[in-house]
Formats: sequence, C-alpha cells, structure tokens
Amino acid sequence: MQSSIDRSSLLPFYHQLKQILLGEMESRELKPGDRLPGDHELCERYGVSRTVVRQALAELESEGVIERIKGRGTFVAHPKTPEGLVQSLTGLYEDVAARGGHLRSQVRRLAVVPADAQVAGALDVPPGHPVIVIERLRFVEEEPWVLTITHVPQEVAPGLVDEDLTQESLYALLEGRYGVRLVQGRRSVEAAVASAELARSLGVNRGAPVLVLRSVSVGEQGRPVESFVAFHRGDRSRFEVELSRQQGAPPRPLMIVTD
Repeated sequence: MQSSIDRSSLLPFYHQLKQILLGEMESRELKPGDRLPGDHELCERYGVSRTVVRQALAELESEGVIERIKGRGTFVAHPKTPEGLVQSLTGLYEDVAARGGHLRSQVRRLAVVPADAQVAGALDVPPGHPVIVIERLRFVEEEPWVLTITHVPQEVAPGLVDEDLTQESLYALLEGRYGVRLVQGRRSVEAAVASAELARSLGVNRGAPVLVLRSVSVGEQGRPVESFVAFHRGDRSRFEVELSRQQGAPPRPLMIVTD
C-alpha cells in the first residue's frame, strides 16, 4: 500500500494522495463519522501543497467517500441509501430491504381528508373527494432519512386507516390485501432546502439540501391510485437511474426548467 508521494511517478500528486487516504481509511478500519486529518496536517505529512490536498479531498467528497463540514472538519461519510427512480415501480421500503437494510416508519398522520386541488389533480379526482393521507417519517438503520406524505383515494383501500404502517410496505399492503396492482407511474426529483420544521424532522440544519421526490402510481384500470411527495436528506440519499435508448423513438422532454 502506498504511504508516501512518489515524486518520480507520472501520476499526479492529488491522485496519489487520494489513493493513500483510501488505503489509510481501509487499514485503520475507519467508520462513518470518524474524523480525518485537516488540510494543514495533510500538507505537512505528505509534503504537498494545499491545492493538491484540496483536489484529492474534492474527488473523495464527490465520490461520497468523505464529507467536509464547514467549521468542523473532514469525516468519513455515511453511505448513501440508493433508491430506484425510473424503470421499476418500487417504494423506499423495498429498495432498502433489497440492499439488506432495515427501514421503519413513524406514522405521524393517518386519516381521511378531502382532497385539495393539488392532490385532486394528481389522483384525477374532484376537489373535496375523500382521500387517505399518510404522513410518515422514515428511518433507515434508526436514522431519520425521509419525510413522506402519501395520498390514496379512500375507495381504493377503505381499511387503510386502520393498518399498522410502522414496519409494513404500503405497496405490498395495497397489492396483497386490497388487490391493487400498480402497473406504471411517473416520478420527478428536484433539489430544495430544508425549512425549519423539515430540518427538525430529518435531524439536519435549516437550509440543508434535500431531494424532493414526487410520484404518481397508476393501477390496472388506468387510474391513479397513489401519489406522494417525499423529502429526502441530501447527505444520505442518492437516486439511481437505469437508461436505455430506443432507436427511432420520438424524443421526450426529460428535463423541465422552472423559474
């Protein structure tokens, strides 16, 4: 394992330093949250400029290996939980379980309410139509990860208000108990910052980055049966997208620019 900068090598110093740091993290068995040496200490230890150190750390940060917190230092990053965004209509529960993780939900609200204009539009029902609202704070490995607000037309799953959703997958429940087969959907993701209330729920600072995922799922009859908006911690989540290109297919707008 390389432990010092080889000044005769053709490899850039920043690349060598990056590999050295990766090796040290592995050999010392550092865990998420463990502190790493500061910029000044790295400069002195390896005899390189601050520019070299910053470039090496920037690459490690972009790859999700470390996280730098202003005023506190550099730390081994917590692994981000991937969630499938396109191609497969799965929920967070299924995504986390498929990767061997554990997810539980704190159900903050489970009630029948009249649909407002936005929810009515998403579910293709008249405003005021009775819908079931489910507000859940989702924990991955006992750490708050995402706040989700889901709406389901009441007639789709009338007994849903009496279900225990703390450990249950909503999609599995809809399909297994209520015979609702989800066949397609559409999802979008955008960047935002955490409000004071959202920050308290997710355990982050006010103004911290969040990823906002919006989704509408459609059943066999071609009508929307579920919609949700989910606020993901930006420091703990990433979305994975599988892509394919169809020859001769008409172009579809995939990016929407908003004011």
